[in-house]
Parts: sequence; structure tokens; C-alpha cells
Amino acid sequence: MNKSQLLQQDRDHLLHPFTDFHDLGKQGTRVITNADGAYITDIDGQRMLDGMSGLWCCNLGYSRNEIADAIYEQLRTLPFYNSFFQCTTIPSIELADALSEVTPEGMNNVFFTGSGSEANDTNLRIIRRYWDLKGQPEKRIVISRQNAYHGSTIGGASLGGMSGMHKQFQSLDYITHIQQPYWFGEGGDMSPEEFGVHAARCLDEKIQELGPDNVAAFIAEPIQGAGGVIIPPETYWPEVKKVLAQYDILLVMDEVIFGFGRTGEWFGSDYYGLKPDLMTFAKAVTNGYFPLGGTMVSDRVAEVIKSKGGEFTHGYTYSAHPAACMAGLATLNILRNEKIIDNVRDTTGPYLAKRWAELADHPIVGETRSLGMVGALELVKDKSSRARFDDDCTAGGVCRDMSIKHGLVMRATGDTMIIAPPLIITTEQVDELVEKAHRALDDTAKALA
Repeated sequence: MNKSQLLQQDRDHLLHPFTDFHDLGKQGTRVITNADGAYITDIDGQRMLDGMSGLWCCNLGYSRNEIADAIYEQLRTLPFYNSFFQCTTIPSIELADALSEVTPEGMNNVFFTGSGSEANDTNLRIIRRYWDLKGQPEKRIVISRQNAYHGSTIGGASLGGMSGMHKQFQSLDYITHIQQPYWFGEGGDMSPEEFGVHAARCLDEKIQELGPDNVAAFIAEPIQGAGGVIIPPETYWPEVKKVLAQYDILLVMDEVIFGFGRTGEWFGSDYYGLKPDLMTFAKAVTNGYFPLGGTMVSDRVAEVIKSKGGEFTHGYTYSAHPAACMAGLATLNILRNEKIIDNVRDTTGPYLAKRWAELADHPIVGETRSLGMVGALELVKDKSSRARFDDDCTAGGVCRDMSIKHGLVMRATGDTMIIAPPLIITTEQVDELVEKAHRALDDTAKALA
């Protein structure tokens, strides 16, 4: 088929995620045809540096034949079997064991799902089951954060705090939200350190308002990813730990984006010294080569679920899919054997931080921030007041398009531009990324003027 035929079929039949279908029908979509290393190529032959690792998931880039071969061999041997009815498969056993070795201490059990959204729904089920078995059924409420993203199922979207999503469905009534630790957007006249403590104390205030005996869990990403790569002030997580230590409330860490090396540690929980009770993972666990997600369950919670007896009436057809688990095993082997995460921590992460920070000098950049292999910059009309170009935050869309024009994939979240390049990116490719981002900013400034 030629390009025009493909685009017409796309308009006629394919409903895209998070898309204004009217606009897409007018503009058409970008057809990606192949990829290698840290680059993708579209149907017109334009080669672009993928500054988003697909969708935060291709941490090892696009050329890992070891993962593809592992999937293929498993499909030839045992393409599928379920994990219901006292059954299992060898890959699911081996991946569960491997995950217990790399996840934070005390997390030795896993419930596999097909995605992060399904895993966060699973968290809600485990939370409810845990407190019921503990004889505390009144502990029902889960606290999350505004502008958080935890998936697109009813459960996941309810946990998320994105108002645009909440306008399109009825959220679960036992989930509530507190202020996010977004200093640039919401810190006002406070210093980052002051604001970090303030945002953390919002959790304590909400717990007191609801009653500690009614609160079951607090869920958060170590860094808010889709919300705009919101890296909390250094004072935030230590203060949250103090708050949680006062109450008998579960900590759920959503590591779908920041798991498997993005912070320069295996998990964001490791980076911030957190000990979650439940931990969501997906995306990079298979390098994006096969859908797989799951929930790591702490010994504290797993012991209750396992020992109290009775059936846990929850599961998915594709939980612990053998080919997905083989993809996960191959991915973990590469991360360990090639010391990918060590390189991010010691070399490429610090280099990206240095080069990315240089963009703060651009006239329309109000702030840059980065950690490990992730970064964000804020587009502003006025640096001193942090004023945006307009109330609709359209500057980000302009910058995203200019970035594509210059051969770089950046993502716009409102007027925040975000990157999450593959962990295998070289320092030379970091230079390329920053140079192309600078050109995109120049063109954006001209367009907005």
C-alpha cells in the first residue's frame, strides 16, 4: 500500500489513544516503519532520535535481537498457557524469581498482568483483600496526587489525578487526591525546599481529615512522568516517609516509568530510599517488545494474602504469559550483563544533566530539570513571573512539532517539554539531542513571536 492508502485506512478504522479524532482526521498520522538503536524512521524516510524511548519503554533501544529471539523460541515451544487452576510455566517462575532479586528488599512476590493499568487495578484488589483479611474492612480510602497518571482503566484513571480524564468518566468514590510536588508550577514564593515539605504535609492533613483508620494506602510515582516529569524537591520524600511512619497505611509506588534503570538505580524507590508495600511495573520490563506488567508485593502483604486462606478472586487470561516472561528475562539479563544502569548513574545521566541544563539560558525556557535518563523544560513567555504564552498552553504543541521537524522526538505535556531517551544513548547522541532541542526552541520562539 502507498502512504495515502494507509492514512485513509487509519482514518477509517483506527481509534488512537489520547487523540482528538477530528484533528487527526484533518492532519493525518505519522506512520513509523522501522527503528534501530535510539532512532525511529517514518514512512517518508525521516530518521529521528527517539527522545521518549517509544512510550517510556524501550530503555534498551530497538536493536536487541536477544529479546526477539527469546520471544520467538518460546512461541515455538509453548506459545501460551494460563496461570489459573494451579498451573504455571517455566518462564513465569524464572521471571518471578529474577524480579525478586532486583526489586527493593522485602519484595519477593509478584502478580503478573498485561499492563501498568491492569497492575494498578490489581493493587486496588490487593489493598482491599489485605485489609479485609486483617479484620480492618473500614480501611478503604486510597490517596493519590493531582495530575498523577496511573493508567487508563476505570481503576487506574480514578487513581490518576488528571482532571481532563476525570471529566469523561465517573471516578471511584473511595479515591481522593492531594497537591502534587510541582514547585515550578505551584510553589509560588516558597523555596523548593519549603514547598517540598508543604506538599508532603498535605498528605498528613488529608489523612487527619479522613481519619487514619479509614485510609488504606497512598499511591505515587517516585517522579511524576506523564504529568510533566515533575521531580519532587529533595525535602519531599523524606517528609512523606515521616508521615507514613506515623500511620498504618500502605505505600504503593508506581514504577511503570521509572523502573528498570531510568533514575540510574534499578527503581525510583531505590533512588529515594523508599520501601513500598506494593510496586507497579510494566513498560521497560520487556523493553517494550511484549506487553507485560505486574505488581510486586512486599512480604508484609503477601504473608497475609497467602496465609489467611480463601480464594483471591482476581486474574487475567494473559497473566504471566510465557512469551512475555521470556522477553522480561532477556531484558533483565541485558541490563545486568552490560551494566546499563551503572552507566546511566555514572556517565550518561550526569552528562545529560549537564547538557540539558544549558537549555535554561534560552529566552523561552523558565526551568530545566533532569534526573538519570529523564528531563523536562518549562516553556514561558516571561522568565521572572513564569507566565505562559497563553492560558491554553499551546506552546508545547508548537515546540513538539518543531522538534519533529529537526529529527527529535520530544513530548509536550501542556507547556512542559519532556524527554526520556533510551538508556543506551551515548554522550554523542546526548549532544545531538540537546542541539536539536535548541533548534526546536529557536523555531518555537519565532513562531510564537
